[in-house]
Amino acid sequence: MAQIKVYYDRKGNTLTVWLGNPQDECICEETGDEVVLMKDAAGQVIGFERLNFSVGLSEPLGVAFEASAV
Repeated sequence: MAQIKVYYDRKGNTLTVWLGNPQDECICEETGDEVVLMKDAAGQVIGFERLNFSVGLSEPLGVAFEASAV
């Protein structure tokens, strides 16, 4: 079963989303929009990180997921 992992680092102001296995990370590429793409050895995107992402201290971070049938 595919798993998506979401990490929010309040202290570092980053939101990291893994679409694949984090251990397969081989290279990172900054897009210039405060987004870093993490890629495997084949160059496939397996995750991304949003820099300078913050949520108010009293606000919880909600995550919604929706999948469509193909």
